[in-house]
Amino acid sequence: MIRGVRCLLPVVLLATGACFATREDVQALHTDVQSLRAQNARSDSASRAALDRVVASLTVVHDSLGMLSARVVKMQGDVRGDLYNVGQQLLQIQELTGQSQQRVQELRASLEQRQSDIQSSTQPAATPPSGGATTGATPGTSGAPAPAPGAAGAGATPGPNQLFQLSLEQLRRGSPGTARTGLQTLLQQYPTSDLVPDAQFYLGEAYHQEGNAAGADSAYAAVVSGYPTSPRAPTALYKRALGMEEKGNVVGARGLLNELVQRYPRSDEAALAKERLRTLK
Repeated sequence: MIRGVRCLLPVVLLATGACFATREDVQALHTDVQSLRAQNARSDSASRAALDRVVASLTVVHDSLGMLSARVVKMQGDVRGDLYNVGQQLLQIQELTGQSQQRVQELRASLEQRQSDIQSSTQPAATPPSGGATTGATPGTSGAPAPAPGAAGAGATPGPNQLFQLSLEQLRRGSPGTARTGLQTLLQQYPTSDLVPDAQFYLGEAYHQEGNAAGADSAYAAVVSGYPTSPRAPTALYKRALGMEEKGNVVGARGLLNELVQRYPRSDEAALAKERLRTLK
């Protein structure tokens, strides 16, 4: 019996030792788990804090972008409004400039008319011949009446401004033939007038209204070649290109449009020519 107890004692001691080792391991494991949980909690807290900071930063950025977008939209609206106002002012200036030029032209024509009237009124009347000749007859004629006072002045050629103004009025009224005659007279009688480039251009307009494409092209070409620095030159060149296109000469029209863009790049007609070149086929 004693011998059996002695034999079981080592087994019992071994089992007891094993139980003690398991408890220590469990305790250590429990401690490790608690430590790991604490570390995870601290890590989660730090991550949550970092995430909150990121969210706060994103909110600030979003608000800033919203404010910036609102400012950009407002600025775009202001720019559009300013551009519209500038365009309206430019139109008003152009209208006023056109009215002023027309008014100046009318005043110059009126002054020429008054000067012509003064010259006519200061010319002496023809003296009837003595010797019982027929009243109103001039020497060397058989009873022909003498010219009335001022007849020479009334029959004289009007000044360049008068001719130009009268020709434009006829052109606007739909009488291109009469307008053409007046403009041709101006070009012949007053070749050094500052109105010559304008007269040459409107001569092309008169030909165009008459349906004379060749005459119009020739008149426009004379503006470009004879008065290249005139404001009418780019317009005349553009008119020539349109005439070429109407006749079906696409190559010629394209060449004139390219010439217009190269020679007068800052003109309004150059912008029209660029747009025309995109659609010309």
